[in-house]
Amino acid sequence: MNGGTDEHTSLLGRAQNGNRKASIRDFFLNRHHTPGMESEHKFVRYPAHAFNVTKVTLFSNYVNILLVFVPLGIVAGACGWNPTTVFILNFLAIIPLAAVLSFATEEISIKLGQTMGGLLNATFGNAVELIVSIVALRNGEIRIVQSSMLGSILSNILLVLGCCFLAGGIHNTSHGTASGIEQGFNQTVASTMSSLMAVASASLIIPATLYAALTKSQADSKDNILILSHGTSIILLILYILYLVFQLRTHARLFDAENEGENNDEESEEPKMSPWAAGGVLVLVTIGVAICAEYLVDSIEAVVETMHISKTFIGLILLPIVGNAAEHVTAVVVAVKDKMDLAMGVAIGSSMQIALLVTPFLVILGWIIDVPMTLHFETFETVVFFLSVLVVTYVIQDGKSNYLEGAMLLGLYLIIALAFLVYPDDATDVGGFVVRSVKSMVGF
Repeated sequence: MNGGTDEHTSLLGRAQNGNRKASIRDFFLNRHHTPGMESEHKFVRYPAHAFNVTKVTLFSNYVNILLVFVPLGIVAGACGWNPTTVFILNFLAIIPLAAVLSFATEEISIKLGQTMGGLLNATFGNAVELIVSIVALRNGEIRIVQSSMLGSILSNILLVLGCCFLAGGIHNTSHGTASGIEQGFNQTVASTMSSLMAVASASLIIPATLYAALTKSQADSKDNILILSHGTSIILLILYILYLVFQLRTHARLFDAENEGENNDEESEEPKMSPWAAGGVLVLVTIGVAICAEYLVDSIEAVVETMHISKTFIGLILLPIVGNAAEHVTAVVVAVKDKMDLAMGVAIGSSMQIALLVTPFLVILGWIIDVPMTLHFETFETVVFFLSVLVVTYVIQDGKSNYLEGAMLLGLYLIIALAFLVYPDDATDVGGFVVRSVKSMVGF
């Protein structure tokens, strides 16, 4: 009898241990539920909800394992560690923060619908670059701001789009996910975006051309360039607003192919957290990005001296890759799934936001805080930008893509990266060179 009782007690104990382990596992690893969320006591319910939001956010992306570098980067900056260490730690910290920022934005967009979601993505999609640039602008680092803006555009239209075409093309060739051996996308939308990018490149060529024309003039070229930049920035902002109206209201049907693919995904997609929770994550992450960006920018000067790389290379190549890391992954994933309209929207749409919204905004902000931020980029940078837009326009004009076109875009990006690796910060404009370069490129 006692033996039977002992056996029953042992089985009961093992069951209790198993339930306890399951509860612990459920508490820490269950992404959909946390014990205590249904409690009537608010002191239990609120912390349980907060912990569940934390779990959902941390498990949203594998790159979030790098979040350990956020406190390390902040401590390193606050305690005055070696500038190179501070730069590397905060550089790594911004990567997962950008991913979390993207995740929280997507969660809010699901509830708000397509129109408001599009506006929200336009606002927060390039938040990391905007925050880093505002910090740099406040510190008077105009070269960092200009190169970061140009680098964001180039990384999107060459690196991201190239990776999308390459990965999507290879996957399509081997698995046959699309008809034929090429992937297609909305040619009208691509044409509209590339036309706006051409206008943006013209807005940089004109100040550079004016600067070259004023080299032998007695007029104050700096004041003239500032006046031109302020006026051009206002016009570009108006153009961006008109583009939003064009895309979301008056000509929304042109974007039907893109929106259809997006809506099909969202039909089966449920938000993982409430809009208020996602908004809270958005605020916290934005503060984290601002703090890390502050220490990152402050350490750039010392990094340039110790590592013998130019500010232009840091701003044009390194910072954009970090800021756009989450968008890069998203674009490539949807391209492999043969949703090229969505990939084009992420790649070219994001670069268009930088060119028509963020850069003009920074020029206006510099005007307000009395920092002479202009649209006059160095001649070499202007020519590189113009050539890149020209190549991308030719590549996407037929509404089809393949892996060879992706390899071409990636090859051009690597060539540009190598060029800026050896490009010194003290390089100056050569009067008249940009005029001759542009004339030769357009056939005059």
